[in-house]
Amino acid sequence: MSGAAAGGEGRSGDSPAGRWVSWKLLTLGLLSASSVLAAAPAAQAMSRDEKRRLGSQVVEMFDHAYSNYMEHAYPADELMPLTCRGRVRGQEPSRGDVDDALGKFSLTLIDTLDTLVVLNKTKEFEEAVRKVIRDVNLDNDIVVSVFETNIRVLGGLLGGHSVAIMLKEKGEDMQWYNGELLHMAKQLGYKLLPAFNTTSGLPYPRVNLKFGVRSPEARTGTETDTCTACAGTLILEFAALSRFTGASIFEEYARKALDFLWEKRQRSSNLVGVTINIHTGDWVRKDSGVGAGIDSYYEYLLKAYVLLGDDSFLERFNTHYDAIMRYISQPPLLLDVHIHKPMLNARTWMDSLLAFFPGLQVLKGDIRPAIETHEMLYQVIKKHNFLPEAFTTDFRVHWAQHPLRPEFAESTYFLYKATGDPYYLEVGKTLIENLNKYARVPCGFAAMKDVRTGSHEDRMDSFFLAEMFKYLYLLFADKEDLTFDIEDYIFTTEAHLLPLWLSTTNQTAPKKNFTTEYTELDDSNFDWTCPNTQILFPNDPMYAQSIREPLKNVVDKSCPRGVSRAEESLGSGPKPPLRARDFMASNPEHLEILKKMGVSLIHLKDGRVQLVQHAIQAASSIDAEDGLRFMQEMIELSSQQQKEQQLPPRAVQIVSHPFFGRVVLTAGPAQFGMDLSKHKSGTRGFVVVSKPYNGCSEITNPEALKEKIALMQRGQCMFAEKARNIQKAGAIGGIVIDDNEGSSSDTAPLFQMAGDGKNTDDITIPMLFLFNKEGTIILDAIQEYEAVEVLLSDKAKDRDLEMESMDQKSSDNDSHNQSAEEITTDLNLVNQDPEGEGGLNTPAESDDKSVSLTNEESCIPRLQETSSNSQVSESDNQLEEQSKIETDSNPSNSWDNKGQSMESILADWNEDIEAFEMMEKDEL
Repeated sequence: MSGAAAGGEGRSGDSPAGRWVSWKLLTLGLLSASSVLAAAPAAQAMSRDEKRRLGSQVVEMFDHAYSNYMEHAYPADELMPLTCRGRVRGQEPSRGDVDDALGKFSLTLIDTLDTLVVLNKTKEFEEAVRKVIRDVNLDNDIVVSVFETNIRVLGGLLGGHSVAIMLKEKGEDMQWYNGELLHMAKQLGYKLLPAFNTTSGLPYPRVNLKFGVRSPEARTGTETDTCTACAGTLILEFAALSRFTGASIFEEYARKALDFLWEKRQRSSNLVGVTINIHTGDWVRKDSGVGAGIDSYYEYLLKAYVLLGDDSFLERFNTHYDAIMRYISQPPLLLDVHIHKPMLNARTWMDSLLAFFPGLQVLKGDIRPAIETHEMLYQVIKKHNFLPEAFTTDFRVHWAQHPLRPEFAESTYFLYKATGDPYYLEVGKTLIENLNKYARVPCGFAAMKDVRTGSHEDRMDSFFLAEMFKYLYLLFADKEDLTFDIEDYIFTTEAHLLPLWLSTTNQTAPKKNFTTEYTELDDSNFDWTCPNTQILFPNDPMYAQSIREPLKNVVDKSCPRGVSRAEESLGSGPKPPLRARDFMASNPEHLEILKKMGVSLIHLKDGRVQLVQHAIQAASSIDAEDGLRFMQEMIELSSQQQKEQQLPPRAVQIVSHPFFGRVVLTAGPAQFGMDLSKHKSGTRGFVVVSKPYNGCSEITNPEALKEKIALMQRGQCMFAEKARNIQKAGAIGGIVIDDNEGSSSDTAPLFQMAGDGKNTDDITIPMLFLFNKEGTIILDAIQEYEAVEVLLSDKAKDRDLEMESMDQKSSDNDSHNQSAEEITTDLNLVNQDPEGEGGLNTPAESDDKSVSLTNEESCIPRLQETSSNSQVSESDNQLEEQSKIETDSNPSNSWDNKGQSMESILADWNEDIEAFEMMEKDEL
């Protein structure tokens, strides 16, 4: 977002030039208003020296990431920071849609160009531009994402060109530059245009850089669906390209795509879905939110108005924003709803990409909800160190990954710009500390595989350098710290800089859309010229703090939830509708509420209780919706508890020199041996390769293994047999390394090592499983450093320089210490029938909902989130492929006896997989 636009809607001045001036004046208004907040005694101002120190620290962190990319990865697209090499598409195991961002065009370097200038690295910028001009090829035979290539590569080239001509005009640097980056941007723009060859004007999601779309050589063009953000996040880059070059075709194509999305909005709710058919315009996924799949569509509507001066973009944004605040916003939560039934939540979890939204609300001028949502997100970060990819409404981890996303830092920067509240400087300081403490590795910064364990993923996305360091540096920088006026630019969704003077250059006359009818809205959505600072910041200097204060303990206290619209209408009258987590089958009052919602309860002979909803039997339409929500929650709770019967992932942390705990590997747990969750200090020791390496017979190097952690290769015998052999030899722990070359936790689901069907109480040492890639990191370390010490634990420990806090090994006294996050319960929502087939009992009627549960009287507690692990074991003659589920001879370990049918398992997985694919397309 543009710093100049960080406060409200500019409507002063009819011409684009007048609008540009209004953004400049707006900044002054915000700064004067923020002085009131800065004086608040509860938020002590950060000293100038401290801000300078933190700014310098951000620059040092950037240098660490950038120099390692240039040394170990360039000209590859991205750096793999754990293995210190470049990620080249086709040479590493496929990660699916994530790899569509890679086009063999030195992605990270292009994405980083304007960041170098923001951080005052003009010499490095000049060298980087020369490299891009000399080395980058945009004519590769490779299929790439239109969305990712637009925001990262086209945006990066345009941002680089913008700051290059600015430096050249100053007369000191880049005097040789003659628009080479713009020429490359235009070349790339033409390579993206074939994707728009659809009747709707919505682009195909992918294009071949060399052969376009639908030709035999293209290997793409058969797709029918795209995400709303994918089609609606083009206008800034394409319009800037048209304005810079005078070629209007780019802006025209992007406008046509936006027009089509607007026409296809759901007219009664004014919401858009996540996925749309590019040929018919039918909504494929009808849920709507502000996170993955939609996010930057809203962002670009408002910013297109800022950059291009077309009032229709502002009117569209305001229409959508009114719907968002009416249906999706449930402060401090932002929950997806159904576009046709916007009063009904579509899910009970949120994804991390919505963290951009408070920053967009600052641009809109709606500060209060921005403060609320940002504070809620900050509390989640303080609990987990990073924002998980997805988390539930009661702030449990839903998806545990964190690929170093910058959206929260972005919103932090813009809230500080709008308020001047030093509280947000402290938030930025926390982000810096967490990145250095938990993500920094010798070759850069590694994404988090699991925020609960602190394990790493061999990945450092280009957006980390393009956005994270830019926003963090600007957060602590004063105007005199910058070599140019940041207020003269607007930020794209990838934080690339586009000059506001483009609004008056090579304008493309918009074609009036006479079919569009705008919904009648509250006038307050349209009457602002510059925001009234009395509205944004009342005279009370404690205003911002008073908004944050009720949310300080929102994560650690009880499970807060957004109030549904139906509950709001009840006021102090009848009690709120029953929540699934509170339901007790023996409570007469609960049964009466169920009856009102059209839900009937049936006691089955096997002890289960079956719930069935008939909407037509509900007392009212609102009660029917409440009943549907209750059934959805009950199904989710049941499914969740099925997952929780499995163990969470564990961590192998390399603590010896030169790693000092900075490399954390995701490990699969075992169903036998020491429970690391009950031994907080874990097991620490030097690693030694067992002989024989498979660990399937008596160990021949017991002297070397004594008081050490044994490394073994998977295969040829049961896991439990390996454990017994190394335990007998005196080992204090064991790590089994997958024998499937190239397997990795990045691309394969984690699994548990199952027992051998016998009593395994005799195994007392901890056992963990590493895929081949992670295991190779340890084996390579042994080759280079000989003495390699690791820590086996339930989650990574603090990484102080010499791991001083890790000197003590685990003791027997720890065995009774439960992990703080572990929650036990007497009530299990189970679906297991006597025959072992299990599953949710679904009646024949297609419009009914049902769920089965045990008839117990205690209320349903909060459930601990775990990742989906597949259980594995090994046998003499059965080594399955890594993608298959392996079991031992004990029938109790088979899926058939888990109390969950394959149909319900697949239904649960498909929802998460489909939604995660949308997130991957958005900015992974």
